[in-house]
Amino acid sequence: MKKLGKVLAIALGAALVLSATGCTKTTSAAKIGVSMPTKDLQRWNQDGSNMKSELEKAGYSVDLQFANNDIATQISQIENMITGKCQVLVIASIDGSALKGALETAKEQGIKVIAYDRLIMNSDAVSYYATFDNYKVGTIQGDYLVENLNLKTRSADDPAYIELFTGSPDDNNINFFFGGAMDVLQPYLDNGTLVVRSGQTSKAQCATLNWSTEEAQKRMENLITGQGYGPNGNRLDAVYSSNDSCAMGITNALVNAGYTAANFPIVTGQDCDIGSVKNMLAGTQAMSIFKDTRTLASKVVEMVDAIVKGGEPPINDTKTYDNGTGIIPSFLCEPVFGTVDNYKELLIDSGYYTEAQLN
Repeated sequence: MKKLGKVLAIALGAALVLSATGCTKTTSAAKIGVSMPTKDLQRWNQDGSNMKSELEKAGYSVDLQFANNDIATQISQIENMITGKCQVLVIASIDGSALKGALETAKEQGIKVIAYDRLIMNSDAVSYYATFDNYKVGTIQGDYLVENLNLKTRSADDPAYIELFTGSPDDNNINFFFGGAMDVLQPYLDNGTLVVRSGQTSKAQCATLNWSTEEAQKRMENLITGQGYGPNGNRLDAVYSSNDSCAMGITNALVNAGYTAANFPIVTGQDCDIGSVKNMLAGTQAMSIFKDTRTLASKVVEMVDAIVKGGEPPINDTKTYDNGTGIIPSFLCEPVFGTVDNYKELLIDSGYYTEAQLN
């Protein structure tokens, strides 16, 4: 009996070892799909790289794709991610309303979808939304203009002159960027303290397709010609721009019109792209909202981790973002803004950029 018991114990031990070995071999890292709009803009290139790095550090396999700002390409890439058995999709959409069909398949297969920075519209397949507080982005930009144009102490007898630019009409974020800024600026427009010579103040009139630098430059050139703006022409005190890619086009047009750092209108922006930070240092852009994508990437990794492990992702907003099918539970990170006065601490000391990148 003792010998039989010993044999059974050895057999049981061997079975446990084999079982453990089998589990190790069959367990693989969950696969996460990350879809970004384009590599051409520094913002999305950096976001994608941060996301991939953070997810891989957390032990996940990552399928990162850039869609070259082509909707059909993004749809195809997402469909391939679904076919490739990604457990979670993180999507920064090119067109927030164009992904419904592909995402229906994801929902059918139980794949959770996190909309990244841009809310995906009219799809009940969107589980969560991760972004910065986009309304606050707009109000920060608006408050900056109020302060630096001295609007609180001006009158209609001595108004400030401004033109307005926002982003792509298919990006839901412009409702918050432009809406937040206009909520701050509208009272001054109403009382004549702030004047838009062109009269172009609606979101549709101020939109810039695909957030294109070239389109923003063309429109600014038309405004310069049509309104007679120039260092020796009609006064232009500021240009509101929702982000840096538009601000770059605006700045190009103003430089070509003869403006210099000594008389440059206040130009706002967002993303602290390298080119725009260089423009701030050169005196041709006043400020840019800094949205530290490392913070957002880290939060998305937390959300992915919770989803894969069957838990509840971190959420701090359940009221703001309705994508047409209902409120999407969201996590909103806090934006701040950079200028020549704080860029070193904000961007270099934090390790976001090196000094050499901004020279």
